[in-house]
Amino acid sequence: MTLALALEQLLNGIQLGVMLFLMAAGLTLIFGVMGLINLAHGSLYMVGAFACAAVAAWTGSFWIGLVASLIAAAAAGAIVELVVVRRLYDRDHLDQVLATFALILIFSEGTRWLFGSFPLYLDIPPLLQGAVSLPGGAEYPVYRFAIIAVGAAVALGLYFLISRTRLGMRIRAGESDREMIGALGVDIRTLYTVVFALGSALAGLAGAMVGALQSVQVGMGEPVLILAFVVIVIGGIGSIKGALLGALLVGIVDTLGRLLLPQIVGLFMPLAQAGPIGGAIASMLIYVVMALILAVKPRGLFPAAHG
Repeated sequence: MTLALALEQLLNGIQLGVMLFLMAAGLTLIFGVMGLINLAHGSLYMVGAFACAAVAAWTGSFWIGLVASLIAAAAAGAIVELVVVRRLYDRDHLDQVLATFALILIFSEGTRWLFGSFPLYLDIPPLLQGAVSLPGGAEYPVYRFAIIAVGAAVALGLYFLISRTRLGMRIRAGESDREMIGALGVDIRTLYTVVFALGSALAGLAGAMVGALQSVQVGMGEPVLILAFVVIVIGGIGSIKGALLGALLVGIVDTLGRLLLPQIVGLFMPLAQAGPIGGAIASMLIYVVMALILAVKPRGLFPAAHG
């Protein structure tokens, strides 16, 4: 494997990891503060993608579509919290799973009713088209670098929000003792709505940015949701730092595994068989990594109490 190919795949892994972080950060915030298992988080990712694609097609501007994705996903998240999720906080996790799974079906059929069954497509804005030369002669798309930059900016912004602001102080307190901060006069209901809307906006941002790399279609959030759950389990539930490092680990392991494992298996068997077998092993690799990490650290790499 050449240096250029290795560097390109490493960057692809980081870009995938950043996208997963945008999903997992909202998911881990919601679980950490509210104790809620939200299976509909992937649907909010889909809402962001469809809002961006529809508004960008209507206005001709990707940037207006990007803003629309944040507003639409945050608004959808706030409505879901007010109408459905608010009734689930004191229920057991099975009720939460069933209710949020029903929301997946509602979002999917509602989106199909609004936009139809055919996928939508987003064009990369002219400012972010083109490629950058990498060491070794390969070229890497500017847009993928932009996704990495956005993820880094969001991670930094969340760090300052959680650690340096009054809202962040309330979020951290809500993770530790929600009854106590309620007794101190903090409006728990409003705090929960804000956290849910913030997490939804991050999912919508991820969907909008990835929408320019692939088609925007009904059901696009479910495969990403599974990876996001893997990320927060590896990183530690409720930990933003864990979500970031877990997402980068999953992204890099998954991308490099799909590249290297077929080649490694090819050392021991014919290439015609090595490809399918190596690909099958690569698809399981992140779950093997998760199992190994949980065997050593059952609460994840950075559980919330230390995150």
